[in-house]
Amino acid sequence: MKLYKKVLASIFLSASAVAFAEYPDKQITMVVPYAPAGSTDVMGRMLAQTMSKNLGQPVVVDNTGGAGGTIGAVRVVRAPADGYTILFHNMAQAASPALYSKLPYDPVIDFAPIGMVNDVPMVLVARKDFPANTLQGLIDFIKANPGKLNFANAGVGSTSNLCEVLMKSSLAANWTSISYKGTGPALNDLLAGQVDVICDQPASTLQHIKGGNLKALAVATRDRISSLPQTPTFSQSGMPGFQLTVWHGLYAPKGTPKTVIDRLVASLGTALKDPVLVQRFNEMDAMIVPPSSATPAYLGAFLKTDVERWKVAMKNAGIKPE
Repeated sequence: MKLYKKVLASIFLSASAVAFAEYPDKQITMVVPYAPAGSTDVMGRMLAQTMSKNLGQPVVVDNTGGAGGTIGAVRVVRAPADGYTILFHNMAQAASPALYSKLPYDPVIDFAPIGMVNDVPMVLVARKDFPANTLQGLIDFIKANPGKLNFANAGVGSTSNLCEVLMKSSLAANWTSISYKGTGPALNDLLAGQVDVICDQPASTLQHIKGGNLKALAVATRDRISSLPQTPTFSQSGMPGFQLTVWHGLYAPKGTPKTVIDRLVASLGTALKDPVLVQRFNEMDAMIVPPSSATPAYLGAFLKTDVERWKVAMKNAGIKPE
């Protein structure tokens, strides 16, 4: 009987190995947990298209937005752990435990990390007819007009919201926060002059800045960025030490077989060396991570540390989980 069981187990493992070795043999869905046209969506689509080439199967983006990215994350957590549903998420994955008291998953233990993708600057932009042309001018406006500034964001927990939260904490300021269902709708109202400012990634704002429809006030990086060389940093403009960049990572559901994860890791690594993707990311000042960071081990460790960082940041800002 023991020998019989061993034979059956051996056959099962061999069959499984063959099945996973053939992965993928159908379309893969990459869930982007935000509305179309936002920065994370744009980059996710670029990555999906590039990974499709080396995986030999379509990688199709599905926008499942809402609740700061948590609805899309839940979808992936509940998906079969077979590698055919993966998640492309930004740093809000780490901030979610500090924002939601009843989060239906643990971002650290309920996902199988694949690897980090890139690191992206944030830029503070204003409508083109806003009276201030600099960050210091904006700060002066806020102090002179408490509560009158309309600060847009792409939804609670979005990167633009997190930037706004840190700004409000740093300035101890008072303004009106207006949340939208995605960066696209927020930018539409900003371009129409219905709101005053937003802090977001160059992927969604750069074309409007260069077109003269929005004006850049400051970038939240240590140094100025190549696409906006005339735009000073926050530190140079009245908020010393203020820095915030957005990192993006790729995940599968917990329990996804290692052979499948390994295939996705290899695909990600190949994609991040693709000349077309490199050029397109460079055009958005998105810094591709080194190969050592595009791995499960690095992303898993970084995520764990960043979760704790955001818990401290939110506590210091006086923000309690909803």
